[in-house]
Amino acid sequence: MPPGARDGAGRGKAGWLWAIGGAVAASAIWASVLFATGSFSDEADPDLAGYGYTGDLCAKTSLTPFQNAHFKLKASTSAKDANPQHTGAQQNTMETMSCNVSLQPENAGSSDYSSTWMYNTVTLHKKTDPAPEFADSYRSYEKQEASTRYTVEAVPGIADEAYLVTRQDEGGTNDSSYVILAVRDGWMTFQSTWSSYASSSSTAKRPTSAEVATMLKTSATETLKRLQSTRSR
Repeated sequence: MPPGARDGAGRGKAGWLWAIGGAVAASAIWASVLFATGSFSDEADPDLAGYGYTGDLCAKTSLTPFQNAHFKLKASTSAKDANPQHTGAQQNTMETMSCNVSLQPENAGSSDYSSTWMYNTVTLHKKTDPAPEFADSYRSYEKQEASTRYTVEAVPGIADEAYLVTRQDEGGTNDSSYVILAVRDGWMTFQSTWSSYASSSSTAKRPTSAEVATMLKTSATETLKRLQSTRSR
């Protein structure tokens, strides 16, 4: 074998090793770029379904169904007792908003003792898809072992999924109700809670749980529509 033949094979082998090494190095650099830019990740992009953050959820909350049912905002007694009250926070993993409204029947007498609250919360999940656990988090109400009983039913026609939770009051002398409407649309979750209490001496007419459910559904539909328009602007 000519002396140069072995040298040529050696140089050829070394060339291939250099080529492979260069390809590996280039791949490592490209991978680091993808990781840095977030392009090489198994995390799904959040599906916020067009919803946007607002610092004042109360300004987006529809109260029309409650007003049509002859409820009005309870007058504030001081600056600390503002009605309605709103909060909001923007974080890396989620954005949260809430609105707390105190209502009273328009025909309530001066001696009537009653308390009615409508509380809305919205969460825009930016890192974790809430879908797998959403239904169970509300179905758990009817499965819990407690003296208070609830019924849970799916609500068709609202976003990706929605559930109505109603407390079943047994006996007692006080007229009270507690109803939750929970909605998920993509990675957005919404909960509207109605809590009402009235003494046995109250003369104001109180809505049934079915009537409250209708009001919550109507209010939620309009409120969520307004939140979507917030993001589009």
